[in-house]
Amino acid sequence: MKRLVFLFAVLVLAAPPAPAEAQSRDAVVVELFTSQGCPACPPAEAYLRDLAERGDVIALEYHIDYYDYAGWKDPFGRADHTRRWQTYARTLEARYEYTPFMVIGGMSHVVGSQRQRAEAQIRSAREMAREAPRLIVENREREAVIRVDGSGPPGIYDIVLVTYDREHRTAVTAGENRGQILVEANVVRSFERVGQWAGLPVRLTVPLDAMPGDGGCAVLLQRAGVGPIAVAAAFPLDR
Repeated sequence: MKRLVFLFAVLVLAAPPAPAEAQSRDAVVVELFTSQGCPACPPAEAYLRDLAERGDVIALEYHIDYYDYAGWKDPFGRADHTRRWQTYARTLEARYEYTPFMVIGGMSHVVGSQRQRAEAQIRSAREMAREAPRLIVENREREAVIRVDGSGPPGIYDIVLVTYDREHRTAVTAGENRGQILVEANVVRSFERVGQWAGLPVRLTVPLDAMPGDGGCAVLLQRAGVGPIAVAAAFPLDR
């Protein structure tokens, strides 16, 4: 009997770990559009670091390349981040394009350093959430397996996959933030539309090898055209 118990223990220890699974939850997606060349942005980045620690928020920090002309080239700035920022500004009818630009649930925007206003919008987004489909994301080693089931709001929705780094510390030596050490969390390293959902069940397998990021992976079900985010899920990456 002791030998059988020992063999069972060996088999259990040798078994491969189960894949990590993230189910859609009552979390609001908060997207901050920022730049290391923007003097008004560090307080908003500090707030996003706090949001990244909360279980009721999926916090994402997109660095734009808009300010690269001003003496400091943001190492995380990307043109597609800038386009997403500009599209949000038009879609949400902002009076002008500004930073730090914080988008709550794909539905509203606020100056990212205005914590009280942002918290009010986070609460409002949670209360306004309509019936959403079930979103399940599995991390199977180097792949994300995405499943969308059930009914939800009408329309066509993009399935957007985002990878991000856990944290970065950058010593800025030029530009408006010269002399500062910026600490930034959940810095987006890649995002792309990997499919669409229009009411019928969807199952996708997306390779993650070519997508940089050591912090996590988020999947957003977002109304096509950078609209409201119906549901989202995220899981950590360990690289």
